[in-house]
Amino acid sequence: MPGANRRDTQEPRLLNTADKEKRPLPGRSNHAGNLSQSEKKLQEAICVLLVELCERFTFFGIVCNMILFCTVKLGYRNYQAAIVNMCFVGTSMLTPVLVGWLAECLVGRIKLVCICMFLHFLGTALLPVVAFPFEDIYIDRRHILHTLTKREQKIVFYFALLTASLGIGGIRAIVCPLSAYNLEDCGPKELLSFFNWFYWLINLNSAVVFVSISYIQQSVARNLGFLIPFVSVVMAMITIHMVRGEMIYKPKTDSSLLTTFGVIASALKTCCVRYRYFSGGMTNWLDHAKENYGGQYSETQVESTKSLARLFPLFAFQILYRACIMQIPSGYYLQTMNSNLHFSGFVLPVAAMNVISIVPLLILVPILECINSCLFSSKDTGHSPTIYIVVGQFSAALSVMVAGFSEIHRKHFPQVEQTLSEEVLLVSSMPCFHLAPQYILLGVAEALVTPSCSLLSFQLVPERIRGISMHFLTLFNGAGCFMGAFFVQTAHTGTQGNWFPHLLHEGKLERFFFFLASLMMVNTLGFWTIAHRYNNLNQEYTNEFRGSLPEEKLLKHEKAIKRYDGVLERSPILSPMEKT
Repeated sequence: MPGANRRDTQEPRLLNTADKEKRPLPGRSNHAGNLSQSEKKLQEAICVLLVELCERFTFFGIVCNMILFCTVKLGYRNYQAAIVNMCFVGTSMLTPVLVGWLAECLVGRIKLVCICMFLHFLGTALLPVVAFPFEDIYIDRRHILHTLTKREQKIVFYFALLTASLGIGGIRAIVCPLSAYNLEDCGPKELLSFFNWFYWLINLNSAVVFVSISYIQQSVARNLGFLIPFVSVVMAMITIHMVRGEMIYKPKTDSSLLTTFGVIASALKTCCVRYRYFSGGMTNWLDHAKENYGGQYSETQVESTKSLARLFPLFAFQILYRACIMQIPSGYYLQTMNSNLHFSGFVLPVAAMNVISIVPLLILVPILECINSCLFSSKDTGHSPTIYIVVGQFSAALSVMVAGFSEIHRKHFPQVEQTLSEEVLLVSSMPCFHLAPQYILLGVAEALVTPSCSLLSFQLVPERIRGISMHFLTLFNGAGCFMGAFFVQTAHTGTQGNWFPHLLHEGKLERFFFFLASLMMVNTLGFWTIAHRYNNLNQEYTNEFRGSLPEEKLLKHEKAIKRYDGVLERSPILSPMEKT
């Protein structure tokens, strides 16, 4: 019996060892699974970034010389070309919000991506049709193959811009949203670093576009320039096709843009109906949308909307700032086009001057990252983002003011003839590099304002509505583009073309710049007066993030244990009842 018991005990041991031999090592399978999952995430991030860069490549390729194309090819006036350019940029900013809503409510995401990619392909394919010189193609010496009238060219041109902007909206909203980069677990410093390097890569891409495509469009083969965005779209389509199943990001359905608008509309409706019967216990007018007060929305939805509503002043102060930034492809572009572009026997592309505004961002971002990593710990973001926004907006106001003085300075030079796109223009003999300070100041503004605004818009709201918050920031930025177009139209109409003239040497473009600079200065002072609100919110978020860290929780737990031990040591072992 003892031998049998010993045998019985040995058999399970042998079975256990056999099972252990059959089973893979515990660390090996998990490591392989984690490795494949990390490789998959890395592949998705790379593909999303490639599509983002391809889309930006096409966007900047369309924008970079649109004013030159509209004035020389289509015969537009300067103010008309500037308005078309700004409206296209604004539409490209607004369409991601529209397409995001369609993907969320009406159409499937995969189907909508295919539709938007087709629209993008169609728009970028139609632009060469407008730009191509049909009048130069002959069947023989007597017959022309095909021609388009000016009216037909404009119709095709506007249709191409509309379809391209819709395609851009689909790519940005569905394929390349910020949520696809998995930023939920990032702290304040990691978020700021992400936004800095994200916009750094986008601007590096735009610098390549402004130098290469603008030169091709203007000098070497200007009519083939619009084919380059077409090739870039093909690259983006191939990238999406390679990882279509894993790449299309599916956001959480906790809240939507319609829910946010519904909360606001319900609160306004209830306020209007019950104006005489306000409840004294309500601290915010949006509380009228809660179910407890007769509304239709839950506590969570209303509180999320309240946290988003606190950012509306921040968004509103970005409208005028974006109107100033839009002077680079409009007012500044016209100044450069009417300046001397010759440099050592070489004619510079007009849009190449935009690179000067990109260089400060390419330089400042690594410097700021180095300062933040050396001077501040991983739990701190360094200086408050509102400081960067105030300094950046002041730099934008200073840039527009300098542009006004540069315009006065430009008129003091004698006029010379200059050939642009086979058109001879009378321009100032002032070298275009004299305009560099205004470009540099706007570049500094972009390096400081855009990442900081994105950071505040992303981190100061609950996780469930961060995508909606970024949508609202995009909406207000798009409104800023249309505001810039409105300023140009108003200045031209109100002054009968004097403040935004077709011939710059005959008008007073500097007055338009001084007017815009004064508005921007007031805008900067206005934001400075409310910046303390977002400083407090940012500090609260940083403290909450610190409290959620494992080491901080462990430290708090150890402090609680020490305090509890101290209380036990000071308190008597026996209670008063036991002593008696």
